[in-house]
Amino acid sequence: MTLRCSSSTYQGIGRLSGHRWIINGRGYANIVPSKNAEDVVYGLIYDLTPDDESALDVNEGVPFAYTKEMLGVDFWASKDSSCPIDLTRDGRKCDMLVYIDRERTEDDKPREEYIFRMNMGIKDGIEAGIPKDYVDRVLRPFVPEVGRKEVEEMARKQARSFEDEK
Repeated sequence: MTLRCSSSTYQGIGRLSGHRWIINGRGYANIVPSKNAEDVVYGLIYDLTPDDESALDVNEGVPFAYTKEMLGVDFWASKDSSCPIDLTRDGRKCDMLVYIDRERTEDDKPREEYIFRMNMGIKDGIEAGIPKDYVDRVLRPFVPEVGRKEVEEMARKQARSFEDEK
């Protein structure tokens, strides 16, 4: 996040109920509504400046690839960004900005260059306190723990300056 939105500040962990996390037909992450009461999506929450949000809109392909929606999220604020958050206590419900693709909602495979970026996000999420069993159960079926040097270099370049692969 610091590469794409340099002024953003980490705020804590969010959990969106009634949705599940997937890799969509474009090869990127998405969340889709779910009727399974056990399906949730965890993520790291950041405060964005207007400039950062505009940059993120370009990176995420708004409004063609994703739309922006305000959804009710359980939120656990971070007291110290170096300490994991205790998710055993109740989070407070907040409306949060979420990027979501309502068109591509079927499971697919990640783009090869995306695997490294996802692994970096997974590492950050686990360090912040996102449950490891959630990562293993929900994310790992889509995102293997591997990456080649060329893939890493491409992913870092794309994270700094978005380039659509098409």
